[in-house]
Amino acid sequence: MKYIVVVPDGMADYPIKDLEGKTPLEYANTNNMDFIAQNGLIGSVCTIPEGLPAGSDVGNLSALGYDPTKFFSGRAPLEAANLEIDLKNDEIVFRCNLVTIEDDTMVDYSAGHITSKEAEAIIASLNKEIDIPNIKFYPGKSYRHLLVIKCLTPKSFAKINCTPPHDILNQKIYSHLPEGTHAQTLSAVMEKTKSILQKHHVNQVRVDLKQNPANNIWLWGQGVKPNLPLFKEKFGLTGSVISAVDLVNGIGKIAGLEVITVPNVTGYYDTNFLGKAEYALDSLKTKDFVFIHIEAPDEASHNGDLKMKIESIERIDKEVIGTILNHFDPKDDFRILVLPDHYTPIEKRTHTSEAVCFEMFGKGIPRENHVSFNEKTSEQSDLSFETGEQMMDYFIKRHL
Repeated sequence: MKYIVVVPDGMADYPIKDLEGKTPLEYANTNNMDFIAQNGLIGSVCTIPEGLPAGSDVGNLSALGYDPTKFFSGRAPLEAANLEIDLKNDEIVFRCNLVTIEDDTMVDYSAGHITSKEAEAIIASLNKEIDIPNIKFYPGKSYRHLLVIKCLTPKSFAKINCTPPHDILNQKIYSHLPEGTHAQTLSAVMEKTKSILQKHHVNQVRVDLKQNPANNIWLWGQGVKPNLPLFKEKFGLTGSVISAVDLVNGIGKIAGLEVITVPNVTGYYDTNFLGKAEYALDSLKTKDFVFIHIEAPDEASHNGDLKMKIESIERIDKEVIGTILNHFDPKDDFRILVLPDHYTPIEKRTHTSEAVCFEMFGKGIPRENHVSFNEKTSEQSDLSFETGEQMMDYFIKRHL
């Protein structure tokens, strides 16, 4: 049996007035997702347990079948795993966004989706010029980077209250700076990087081109080294993960899944949708399971871009899910599961923690003849799971 999980990040949304009260998923042309609903089953699952942050870290752990209440130790450590940063017991890692702040306001959480090449030059300068001991910056992709701090009490640093920058777009930053024991250390790091960033040649060029400069860093999502049971030990399957973001690839690495690099994936609207499907199918020649994560709908929601959210959903439906369905005969030994990791409503431009819709289809999966797949039809289904772990057990083990 071959198993495919497709996660359109942040696809779930609220009804929107401009769409005649429909959600973007409900409004979009999604023939392939609807085919799965018509020939398989749909339902809802709680991917964000009560008390945990509504983020892709928690949501994707759930979607992969792990209980975040047991295994979540922070977002940044998952990204560090993909970058092969070997965290020590006396170290804590923070997510380090390159952001644009103007007039003490968070203008852009991604510094205009700065390129990885530009960002790498900036991170190199921070490491060279910063005069604070026991810290080191690590480059990631685009605006997403990491800061590791060596300290005597990493768990106390983990308790600092840090706000994700995408949650405070167009808001004044001072009420959202780090709070708690050791928060002043973080604020000092953020403050000391300003002069380095503002004079950096990359930012001078970006300003000349009327692009948002990476004129500040923003620290958040911290945690200590995580520990997950291997996916093969948990579910008895070999597998791979495909994503443009270090967070999801990091989860995959810790779980013992092969991280597959697809050319021209960006984590944005222009990512290689078709390539993700093609590389996933190729991986199934030797593996049992593949987890495909697509960031684009989430980015559209954070940007308040309704047009691009709908377009991203439609491209996922056609180029990812359609390519996979066309590869298999319905009688083949395969199953496909589609679900967002969390809600990212356009009107809020941030993540929320409601139970998300899911659908599954394939050999051994009952047919319930639903007309379409969206938030509303899934809420009407009698099938619901309290955890992603329960959902994954059902998806993999039902009738085997």
